[in-house]
Amino acid sequence: MRKSHPIRRAVLAGAATVSGIVLLLSLKPASNPAAASAAGAAPQQTAAAQESPQGGSGAQRTGTRTVTGDVAATQYGNVQVRLTVSGGKIVKAEAVQAPKGGLSDQKTALAVPRLNQEAVAAQSARIDAVSGATYTSGGYTKSLQSALDKVKSGEAKGGSAGGSSSSGSGSGSAPSSGSGSGSGAAQARTVTGKVAETQYGPVQVRVTVSGGKVTKAQAVQAPEGGLSGQKTALAVPRLNQEAVAAGSAKIDSVSGATYTSEGYKQSLQSALDQAGG
Repeated sequence: MRKSHPIRRAVLAGAATVSGIVLLLSLKPASNPAAASAAGAAPQQTAAAQESPQGGSGAQRTGTRTVTGDVAATQYGNVQVRLTVSGGKIVKAEAVQAPKGGLSDQKTALAVPRLNQEAVAAQSARIDAVSGATYTSGGYTKSLQSALDKVKSGEAKGGSAGGSSSSGSGSGSAPSSGSGSGSGAAQARTVTGKVAETQYGPVQVRVTVSGGKVTKAQAVQAPEGGLSGQKTALAVPRLNQEAVAAGSAKIDSVSGATYTSEGYKQSLQSALDQAGG
């Protein structure tokens, strides 16, 4: 009987070991799915993180770029239009080529500033021809349409080019102002200067100021009728452009429209004083 005790102990120990192994094996399948699901969560989060930068690609299209239309040949010379596009909108239009010499200079000076303004206002080539400058207006419209076509066809390339200057910002305007474009938009305001009386009629200027700069100038009043109307049509668009370019009232008078020019500058200075510029 004494010899049988070690055997019993061995049997009991073996049975206990087998039971322990069975219990361990039964626990492993339950823990593995949890581990698998925890491991699977990380790749899903990584994939989501990888998708978010791609979603920001649309914001890159808000970059500013310049597009030049094809040259349009007219009876009096070539016309070529250049557009500045930002956020899918035309913010500036200019004629880099226009008829020159003699009477053509006068017609160009009369027509081009008005055509530039109309292109920005219309956001298309559907603009009216300037009376007395039909050929120049026709050439301008053709080159403008060409530039607009290039904007549409090259939108993807333009967006990537614009995106390089705004990478990581999430918006095309953020790098320029640092803290964001919303604050800049909030600062934009319009101020109307006092009426300046001239020999041929009152002149009054309204300016839009954003970020401490003049972004738009327009004459809400100017001499009208007969020769005064012609001089106003010649002078005011040029004065508007010069006011924006100079950011002050220190602009040149338009030859042949001295009184209108002086009244414009007086009202412009009044508007700038109100704006704090």
